[in-house]
Amino acid sequence: MTGGSLGPRTWNNGSLPNINCVIAGGGKLLHSKNLVNVRKNSTKVLSVSGVREKERSLPSVWCRCLGCRNISVLLLIAFALLVFVLGSFVVNKESISLNVDQQIGTLSMVLPYVNGAPSNPGASWIEKKDKQKDENYFVANILKGGDGNEFQTVGSKGESVLPSNHPCAKFTFPPPPPPTLRRIGPRPCPVCYLPVDQAMASMPSSPSASPVLHDLTYVHDENPIKSEPHRGSDFGGYPSLKQRNDSFDIKESMTVHCGFVKGSKPGQQTGFNFDESDLTELQQFHDIIVASAIFGNYDVIQQPRNISEEAKKNIPFYMFIDEETEAYLRNKSILESGKRVGLWRIVVVHNVPYSDARRNGKVPKLLLHRIFPNVRYSIWIDGKLQLVVDPYQILEKFLWRQNANFAISRHYRRFDVFVEAEANKAAGKYDNSSIDEQVDFYKIEGLTPYSEAKLPITSDVPEGCVLIKEHIPITNLFTCLWFNEVDRFTSRDQLSFAIVRDKVMAKVDWNINMFLDCERRNFVIQAYHRDLLETFAAVTRHPPALPSIRGRTPGKRVTRRGRDRRSGSRRRRKNAADAIARGVTDADPQTHVLAVSLPTLLDLPEVDCLMMD
Repeated sequence: MTGGSLGPRTWNNGSLPNINCVIAGGGKLLHSKNLVNVRKNSTKVLSVSGVREKERSLPSVWCRCLGCRNISVLLLIAFALLVFVLGSFVVNKESISLNVDQQIGTLSMVLPYVNGAPSNPGASWIEKKDKQKDENYFVANILKGGDGNEFQTVGSKGESVLPSNHPCAKFTFPPPPPPTLRRIGPRPCPVCYLPVDQAMASMPSSPSASPVLHDLTYVHDENPIKSEPHRGSDFGGYPSLKQRNDSFDIKESMTVHCGFVKGSKPGQQTGFNFDESDLTELQQFHDIIVASAIFGNYDVIQQPRNISEEAKKNIPFYMFIDEETEAYLRNKSILESGKRVGLWRIVVVHNVPYSDARRNGKVPKLLLHRIFPNVRYSIWIDGKLQLVVDPYQILEKFLWRQNANFAISRHYRRFDVFVEAEANKAAGKYDNSSIDEQVDFYKIEGLTPYSEAKLPITSDVPEGCVLIKEHIPITNLFTCLWFNEVDRFTSRDQLSFAIVRDKVMAKVDWNINMFLDCERRNFVIQAYHRDLLETFAAVTRHPPALPSIRGRTPGKRVTRRGRDRRSGSRRRRKNAADAIARGVTDADPQTHVLAVSLPTLLDLPEVDCLMMD
């Protein structure tokens, strides 16, 4: 009933086993195929020797006193309790408090220990480089004199030093877990954040220098024409292959395609339109914003936690939704006359450019600098994520302390674009032929499998659900070109990240801070999409209907004999197997005991950006 066998059911009602068993009698072992003769000729032997043997067996005593059927029920109840205890440690693994997670560390903090073994070729040497990188994570900046909170670059690129009195100077990762432990999925790892007031004081007073590129403008075209047989959209403007290639030739002044090609300004008659009141709000100046989006009513709004009063006062939180999601929120009385849901300022998008809700979500994700032209820093989190660390602390840790202007976590398991493409195909994330077409195009352009030769680049595959960015020309260009790839090919932005990054880095001295995925899991908690949450809730509220026992006399068994008994046993086993496949089993029609199967509890899908996107 829960996947395990409780033994032959032919012991019911005191009958003897009749398959491949032996019976002791008269000092001999008689095979069960001679059972008929034994019953006819050896009644006395069985009644003396056999009964003595059975009396010596404790299970036989239980069967005589309680009945084997009741014993089976008791065993099932005990097993269900055991499964419940085990499942309580697994099902709610992402809802564990942040402090507890930080204390226990992570089981995926070092990549080779995923699944107890290297999960990708070359993982062992990547682990060594990761360890060295993370031990020297604070080596790119040092504190100036004076207030002790301003950073400046010293030494070679990628190396930094912190003074001995800095709160994070002696911070190191705990040792990796033993490889023999059962993998329970990626976990957060400890991260050293400065206190909020010190993090605020660490904000640079002026924008970072943009290498080579200083003036970036965008293509405007009221009548974009698709001149080549490739994908694209009116919203993206159908850049030709020549225009695409020219956009990677970075110069001091550039004009590139970057969405919103129509209309007078982004959000006004461009597709992806905003209300006038929202347009005015989006034009305001802010040092920092936090942004997210839910399209197609795909996620549940997650309220940020552990946000300081300074951040609540100075940092606006914007949630972009489409009309479908707005209708749902109003129907559920979550969004009423105002435009706020908790900390989130709701911005409704009209006339979305794509039929695919996930592709619409790439617009604010990659083009925030176009929607917010007067913002210095932004933190983007996917709609399924809950922010649990103050934005000032995040920016200080991943940008200001590292002297970086763009940060993204790398995938917790995969480093190679070609491996990532196969994983997308296996998971049915997009049309396989489109994925193959995109990867083949990148091969022609020179994209190669990830190897040690690409160091200090540590991965070609990001976890794209969090982007931390300073809005300067070079980072704006990078996300424009990244969006153009998403518009031209598939919406799987993990596939196009590396080709754009490498082309930009080949032209200018610029790098991206690709930090550990377990560090990302420290400041955001991942939830399931709405459809999965509603499915779980429905199963909890409405368990499967139990078979009716109407017409049976309480306490009296219905005895079956011969073929009826055996065929009924087969039916019960078949029904139990079908129920296990559904995830819930009915342990016994008379007791109404429900048990959740062990595979259902232990094999819940691991929540990560790729699987949940």
